[in-house]
Amino acid sequence: MPQEKPDLRNLREPVRFKRALTLLLMTLVLPGSAQIVAGSRKAGRWAWRVVAGLVAIVIFFVLLGLIWRSGTINILARPGTLRIVQVLLILLALGWAALFVDAYRLGQPLMLERNHRLTASILDGVLIFVVVGALIYASVIVNTQRDFVASVFGSGEKSKAEKGRYNVLLMGGDSGADRIGTRPDSLTVASIDADTGRTVLVGLPRNLAKVPFPAGTAMAKQFPEGFRWKNCGTECLLNAVYTYAVNHKNLFPGNPNPGETATTQAVEAVTGLKINYFVLIDLAGFRDLLNAVGGITLDIGKRVPIGGGSSPIKGYIEAGKNQHLDGYHALWFARSRAESSDYERMARQKCVMSAMLNQLSPQTVLTKFQGIASASKEVVKTSIPASELGTFTDLALDAKKLPVSSFSAVPPLIHTGDPDFALIRTKVAEAIAKSESLDKEGSGGDGKTSSTPSSSTSKSSNPSSSTTKKPSTASTKKPTSSPTTPATGVDDVASICKA
Repeated sequence: MPQEKPDLRNLREPVRFKRALTLLLMTLVLPGSAQIVAGSRKAGRWAWRVVAGLVAIVIFFVLLGLIWRSGTINILARPGTLRIVQVLLILLALGWAALFVDAYRLGQPLMLERNHRLTASILDGVLIFVVVGALIYASVIVNTQRDFVASVFGSGEKSKAEKGRYNVLLMGGDSGADRIGTRPDSLTVASIDADTGRTVLVGLPRNLAKVPFPAGTAMAKQFPEGFRWKNCGTECLLNAVYTYAVNHKNLFPGNPNPGETATTQAVEAVTGLKINYFVLIDLAGFRDLLNAVGGITLDIGKRVPIGGGSSPIKGYIEAGKNQHLDGYHALWFARSRAESSDYERMARQKCVMSAMLNQLSPQTVLTKFQGIASASKEVVKTSIPASELGTFTDLALDAKKLPVSSFSAVPPLIHTGDPDFALIRTKVAEAIAKSESLDKEGSGGDGKTSSTPSSSTSKSSNPSSSTTKKPSTASTKKPTSSPTTPATGVDDVASICKA
């Protein structure tokens, strides 16, 4: 039952004013407490139960996150969970606003002097605006996250780690908005240790010729001697596999992503790695994503033209340490072909990817999430299911603490016109084995006592070997290169850029 309205006429005006303000502040600190003290105890108790329940849920997920971080993220990132959170935030905002209005009523503003009544009214309005506004804004962020997850991540099958690693094919399509990724301009495999997050980037040149396909696939039957035909020219290079598959969908009946499937198969045959998922990035839209995160900072060893090719050079990205690049300049840094080779361009793209990995903090994601999500929906297409979002977020957080190593299948080691695919597979296996040896040699996976391995300068003792991990063949000598410098040994990344 509601309490009897207290008679405030015997109280001095300053006391009545302080009481009114106190009831409002009590509602801010502990919703329902004003009703317990001066209003309906039943309503106050219900408010306390709601607050206690929400606090218990938050504590539960915090503790669960400490024990099982990836699983917690998976649960919270589900569109259904996010919809529930969004509705709860809106209901909480409405309920809290009602408690503020009631607390103002309990302060009996008509018993206050005009200035005090005006002050209490303004404070009540400000508190409602701040608290309700914050909760509604939080609900908008949650809805953006739900829309982002539903738009970018699918409900496809979960792919298990192969020999303790997730291998993700990153494709960059330098194309218009109406034909995203029709001919991937860059292809990189991120091979990620499923336990530590330590990552090896395997770069494949877009002009790799005669690429094979796994036995038994439609493309292998179509091209038993590799992806080529008479006088095919640039149409039979690695980056043209995507376009060919899209134009021959009959080879992939019922497959909604023939281009991605065929390219993934080619990369599997070239590297010897089982590809778990693909991520297709529209490089033209990548500019907006980089702007959303505030750009990246690189050490640039050689100035890079802006423009070139069919358009005039409009300027340069100058060399220097700690060069901050916004989306426009970072995109040109990654895509520019003028005055450089394709292989140097691959090295720059690795630096951009490493910078994104190392410099994108959780604080940045939280404070700029709406911009990131909006840009990402236009930029990213992936086969990673929403159920694996937590797994890869967890691995990304671990990977931020570790140096990224790399191998590029480029000249002089690899002749792109007539590649030695057995040698490529051997070098990929060596790069992964060396990366894994850093954890096995006692670095603890923190990147402090180990350095990024060079994966492509040593001579292969067994060019025909498969990609099976061979930790015993990795060097046990203490590396001497910088732990923050991705090493390739073919394209000297450190002389071009460093993230």
